[in-house]
Amino acid sequence: MDCAPCERPRARPVPIKIVIAGPFGVGKTTLVASATEREPLTTEEILTRAGESVDDLTGLGAKTTTTVGIDFGRLTLRDPSGAHPGVVLYLFGAPGQARFRILWDELTFGAMGVLVLADTRRFDESFEILDLVEERGLPYAVAVNTFDDSPDFPASELRGSLDLHQRTPLDVCDARDPASARSMLIMLVEHIKELALSS
Repeated sequence: MDCAPCERPRARPVPIKIVIAGPFGVGKTTLVASATEREPLTTEEILTRAGESVDDLTGLGAKTTTTVGIDFGRLTLRDPSGAHPGVVLYLFGAPGQARFRILWDELTFGAMGVLVLADTRRFDESFEILDLVEERGLPYAVAVNTFDDSPDFPASELRGSLDLHQRTPLDVCDARDPASARSMLIMLVEHIKELALSS
């Protein structure tokens, strides 16, 4: 009996856990939903009057919901040359409020990097998140999410305002746009790869 030659098993994409972090109302849920290739898992709930005393909505326009757990999405990045199987990004959106910081250690466990979202309308609120990421020792990139009423600043000024190291990637994005959201994740993955190769 003839036996057909066995096909060589295809290499699977490398899994990478990425955390999407940032202050309350910066667009983390929106970015995960825009970037994911499948329907995202979200834990958004309607903001209540009881939460007004702890969730500062100043400058957030008509925000009506907030993440109370995590957001989750998945994005496959393939190597166009076919030389590498590519990577699968598992995206974990962190809640922005300080009362959910108890989730931080668990959420970042096993993560290979963090995409930090910032908002030029409330830049000072990004420092606590940046401190948490740096304390954890994780590679990170900063994506400045643009809103209709966001002040516009040159990248060099944004970098200086956030006191970022020159090697830390920073770019401006629109979290609502899938191409823009994905480009921020690619920026982070390339940074992680560069750090791994240089170590």
